Amino acid sequence: MKKTNPSYTSYLADAGVNEFEHIRERLRDLMKYLPHECRRYDTNFRDEVISTRIGEPLPGDNVLETHRSKAESFLKKHQDSGVIGKLKRNIPLSAEDLEELERILWQEIGSKDAYEKEFAQKPLGEFVREIVGLDMAAAKAAFARFLDSNKLDSRQIYFVNQVVEYIVLNGLMKDFSVLQQPPFNNQGSIVDIFTGLSLWADIRKTIEQINANALVA
Repeated sequence: MKKTNPSYTSYLADAGVNEFEHIRERLRDLMKYLPHECRRYDTNFRDEVISTRIGEPLPGDNVLETHRSKAESFLKKHQDSGVIGKLKRNIPLSAEDLEELERILWQEIGSKDAYEKEFAQKPLGEFVREIVGLDMAAAKAAFARFLDSNKLDSRQIYFVNQVVEYIVLNGLMKDFSVLQQPPFNNQGSIVDIFTGLSLWADIRKTIEQINANALVA
């Protein structure tokens, strides 16, 4: 049977930077107890450079900003200008606007590879709109023909106002299943509120147009 050293542990073999720093501090505190003639120790340590990479972020560092956090910071700072402002104000985009978004998101903020790695094939306009939201005045203008008319009852007005608030906050409404949940169904389901459903169909088209305005026409 192979004998093992009873004083051996795997601590040093498995130790990292924090463990070695702890050892260094503990040894430093013990140095004062050494006889004066024995107090000779060198600290001429040199780090070995294993490899060098220029212009690449360190992987796995939570301190570093992610592509999304960098994008959010930039987009919110510039939410009222240029193509970002057009998205916030529900103005349809042109092909030139898409090129400008690509320049911002794939060059100024990050890279195309980084974007696709984190967000797959999400359209750029939808991504921006989800971050900056929709301007309240623009959202109300889109639904003005419903809210400013005398054709809606109190439950229908409540429902449309909830849709407006949702789109202002989220920028879009892609998943219509949320309409089956509070606060949208607080006063009844869509079938209960819009008995003929033709009015609801018109409201849905308005929502879909707002979504479409985040894409290139």
